[in-house]
Amino acid sequence: MDEKHKLRAHIRQARRDHVAGLAKTTRALVFMRPPGMVAQLALPGSAVGLYHATPDEAPTRGYAKWFFDNGRQIALPWFAQKGAAMQFRLWQDPYADKGLVPGPYGALQPSDDSPEVSPALAFVPLLAFTADGARLGQGGGHYDRWLAANRGTIALGLAWDAQLAENLPVESHDMPLKAIIPPTRAYGDLD
Repeated sequence: MDEKHKLRAHIRQARRDHVAGLAKTTRALVFMRPPGMVAQLALPGSAVGLYHATPDEAPTRGYAKWFFDNGRQIALPWFAQKGAAMQFRLWQDPYADKGLVPGPYGALQPSDDSPEVSPALAFVPLLAFTADGARLGQGGGHYDRWLAANRGTIALGLAWDAQLAENLPVESHDMPLKAIIPPTRAYGDLD
């Protein structure tokens, strides 16, 4: 088992433990709307890329609803098949999973007929992050490749405070995030 694989397994368990220790009321209240500086990064009418969060990931539904209600389009990752390049496609109704289908990796994604968009702002899932914007993802490299091909997109992370790491193994293809937003404070550059 390589070093990153061991690290991912350890961090997944720590994240599960952290989320399990949170009161349901706390989980319901955090990430309900983006902080003002974050909201300003997406102009009205622009597309905001989010991810359909798993139970242990920082939830994105509150942000999706807020951006949608405030005139932004919402997009989720979409894959034609395993190994295909990631795209973002419109999510028509962030209040429900209607119109979403299981993708090739098991995550819910927009249907095949949903329009492709290029988000100006994208929230990227992560297992761990550093204060200077390094990110440890799931290991597939989908977001790193997409961000490398879409350098004009502002990439942010949502995370639990427990996901902060002092340092992470970073490779040349790993794309840094502009900022990471856990419940207690933001890390990075939101200007």
